[in-house]
Amino acid sequence: MEEKISHKKAPRQSPKTAILDCTLRDGGAMNSSRFSDKTARAVYDACADAGVDYVEVGYKNSRRFFDPSVYGDWRFCDESALRRVFGENPRPIKIAVMADAGKSDYRAAIPRKSESIVSLVRVATYARGLGEALDIVKHAADMGYETSVNLMATSSLSDAELDDAFGLCVESDAGIVYMMDSFGALTPRAFDNVFSRCLAAARGRGKRVGVHIHDNLQLAFANTISAIRGGADIVDGAIAGLGRGAGNCRTEMLAGYFSPRTDIRPILWCAQNEIEPMREKLRWGFAGAYMLTGIFGAHPSKAMEFMRGENGKSLAEFYDELCPL
Repeated sequence: MEEKISHKKAPRQSPKTAILDCTLRDGGAMNSSRFSDKTARAVYDACADAGVDYVEVGYKNSRRFFDPSVYGDWRFCDESALRRVFGENPRPIKIAVMADAGKSDYRAAIPRKSESIVSLVRVATYARGLGEALDIVKHAADMGYETSVNLMATSSLSDAELDDAFGLCVESDAGIVYMMDSFGALTPRAFDNVFSRCLAAARGRGKRVGVHIHDNLQLAFANTISAIRGGADIVDGAIAGLGRGAGNCRTEMLAGYFSPRTDIRPILWCAQNEIEPMREKLRWGFAGAYMLTGIFGAHPSKAMEFMRGENGKSLAEFYDELCPL
């Protein structure tokens, strides 16, 4: 008897990798962290409803570096502001914040975990700032938080520099070691090289591994999926991709990939009603100028200045400015 072949699509096996949504934090680079309470709560609720594991609501940065008349509440994430919008964090989701090495009065800004609704403190740093970053990590860990150290601009580091930096990260109090493609410059082969070095170092010390990728070359989702398949423990996304410059891997794409563990519908609603209406003004997302900074491994601030139209250059002139030849 001939065996019948079923063409029914097998259900996707949901990865165990956690999702962290960084819309409010990374998106704050485009609007000086001036999100309304309504939008902040909508992002929080959408992520909780969708089954996202963490929602990063902003920075723990210092008013010495960021003028409160220019920057909104989510640049500082004081406990009073957090509780005003999120209450006692009653939803089944963990709140994260980020401290920038060199820009945070961390001893005053990060209280004991028993006094905060925050669960995870992430510390972002370039390789040259790792010393201070790991001091912040130690303080946050001593205060009782989950912690991560997020190594930025990994595309600009040599293999030896990556190994040295990841080696310091895994010897620290950080529970999670992140590789960040801050410039969106890593092609798949280059990404695999950086990720494998991070993974090898972290696994050797029992650390979790995270990835955060910008979309300058439209590779954020592909490289994030590569990391998930390679064993990443936590991956970042942003609703509608909202983030500095070209933006991030989209949370809605990750929610779709992780389905049925996650529900894409609440994220789509939030994207359409809260985030997309900001696009015309904030102008994040893939564009020629952001592509060029990704190709040349340049900081996205150069493209952000070009996109504001303040320099009067054409895209070809911007290319000539970046091109090393």
